[in-house]
Amino acid sequence: MPALHVAQINFQLVPDGLAPGEIFEKWPSMADIAEVALCSGARISVIQAAPYAEKITRNGIDYHFIDVSGKLAATHRGRSFASLLDSIQADILHVHGLRYAEDAFAIAQCLPELPIIIQDHADRPPPWWRRMQWRRWYMAAAGIVFTAPELALPFTSIGMFAPQAQLFTVPESSTGFVMGSNAIARAETGLHGNPCVLWVGHLNAGKDPLVVLDGIAKAMPSLPGLQLWCAFGNAPLLAEVQTRIERDPWLAGRVHLLGCVPHARIEQLMQAADLFVSGSHRESCGYALLEALACGVAPVVTEIPSFRILTGEGSIGALWPRGDAGRLAEALVTAAKTPPTRQQVRAHFDAELSFTAVGRRWAGVYAQVIENHARRIR
Repeated sequence: MPALHVAQINFQLVPDGLAPGEIFEKWPSMADIAEVALCSGARISVIQAAPYAEKITRNGIDYHFIDVSGKLAATHRGRSFASLLDSIQADILHVHGLRYAEDAFAIAQCLPELPIIIQDHADRPPPWWRRMQWRRWYMAAAGIVFTAPELALPFTSIGMFAPQAQLFTVPESSTGFVMGSNAIARAETGLHGNPCVLWVGHLNAGKDPLVVLDGIAKAMPSLPGLQLWCAFGNAPLLAEVQTRIERDPWLAGRVHLLGCVPHARIEQLMQAADLFVSGSHRESCGYALLEALACGVAPVVTEIPSFRILTGEGSIGALWPRGDAGRLAEALVTAAKTPPTRQQVRAHFDAELSFTAVGRRWAGVYAQVIENHARRIR
């Protein structure tokens, strides 16, 4: 019996000037999510909206770049995507992003027998005056997938999904990062500290770096050897962060702003760290946290729904209430003095969050959606 053929589709347009081979460096999750699904035992094809047409094969997955130039209406794009889906004989369509419900609906109008699931990627419900139209579009979805059950509530509480749509919880992705050698990573990166704490995230209000700095300062009397290393991209709060560091003797000289770091370098930084800290107020998953867990780094992160799922409800590392610097300081001290071993953190990742583990979850989702969809359209 041939393997199930899953088509994943990304409606977000490839940026101008970015060739197919370069997309994987710009969007590493594009390949990671596809390769997670590959571990379900299915055959995977990825369809990517682009300003050109091309096909490449990478790690056993076909990537179809579909030229949508000039196709401003979802119905026009839908016909192009549906034509390809029909030609490759996909058994199920896995759509990335609840924000693309209109495009999913357009495909469903062309291929009503094709079951569609939509995966959340930090999406928000539409404004109230557009909800009737969006409810119609979401009728195309036979299944909806979130990292944590609570992330569905903003949608389900206002009745956005059809009654027959199944809801599933699956971690958004995985990572190929490895634990490596802590000593070698420290020698190569120059990171140090007791504990050596790593931050990877934008310096913006949603990541709350100022509260994290407050928590670090409060923890310093108990952890005088602590050093915090910050890798970040967008930094609208950079000036405030620099001022906070300069004016606090507990932080000055102990907080190191690394700036924007290539993704490949992040793995080494994580291998060098003892603790990973995050002050995020909201995440659909938490890619940096996933990567830290893969490297065996104990997390000290906010107790938001996705982080609770990724840490096994805090069974690995420590959780703290977002916005609460005092509780962060307590969590840092506890995690530094009685941390899980790197091997324990990695074992948790392997069991719950690895490509193989998440792939098994996707295998169950695909099978259930196909079975229930077939029953409905008979």
